[in-house]
Amino acid sequence: MRSNLYSLLFRASAAIAITTGCFVANASAQLANETRVEVTTENGKVMFINHVKISAEVEGKLVELAIEEGLTVDEGSVVGIVDDTASKLALELKRAEEEEALLNAANEINLRDAYSSAELAKAEASSYKELYQQSAVPFFEMEKKRLEAARADLRIELAQMQMKIEKAKYIAKRSEREIAEFEVRRRRITSPFTGFVEKRFAQPGEWVQPGSPIAELVRIDKLRVEGDINALGYSDRIVAGMPVTITVFNQGDTTKGITVDGKLGFVSSMVDAADRYRVWAEIDNQKSGDHWMIKPGMVAAITIKQ
Repeated sequence: MRSNLYSLLFRASAAIAITTGCFVANASAQLANETRVEVTTENGKVMFINHVKISAEVEGKLVELAIEEGLTVDEGSVVGIVDDTASKLALELKRAEEEEALLNAANEINLRDAYSSAELAKAEASSYKELYQQSAVPFFEMEKKRLEAARADLRIELAQMQMKIEKAKYIAKRSEREIAEFEVRRRRITSPFTGFVEKRFAQPGEWVQPGSPIAELVRIDKLRVEGDINALGYSDRIVAGMPVTITVFNQGDTTKGITVDGKLGFVSSMVDAADRYRVWAEIDNQKSGDHWMIKPGMVAAITIKQ
């Protein structure tokens, strides 16, 4: 009888333990589902990161234009040159003037000559002083040599000052040469980043003004996908740096597309009139042969998950 009672108590305890374990497991799974974030953006589009119109900085004739529509240019490469003949000649002149100023600043001949003259004048003054003490020369002759020695010291100070002036002139000429180099560089139109020439506006031989657009350049190797998130449901749960899956749809077909993984790069702090806020993530473009597969304006979606 007692053994049966113990058996019933053991079975009841086991049943309670199993039930409790299942409850805890279900509660943990439910909590995990509630804290897990997985939301897809609305109104998603592929956007440019860099999209500029390259312009001339100076007035003049466009003597060289090294781009065509459809070409890819590297960052810093020269895409056009405005007539720089006069600026190059001015640069050569400034380089020559700088070289002359450098030679004058380094010239110590006058200073060494002043030291030698002062040494000679002091020796003569000392000799005339001894002769005066021996009554061999009159006082004014001795005084004349003493004053000439003092004047020689002044010539040393003058030579030192002249060297400082020449060094200052050299610095000024160096700055003038740098300005001339800057003027030459201003006539070289360069690419601000590695990009794709979307459109060319100017022609070789055309007269351009400062600010005249030469070409339209877009960065295509790296793009940005933007979209909207419902602010009411996820305002405090979506933060920059969260892992995302980005899907880019071809020609509006939302059933298939290119999928890449990335990280959320930006979460806006402003909510629009439709209770949404903007987010974006950057993606590396992909090539198929010589053609880029992802193009700005394509429909895209960002799936945020944590």
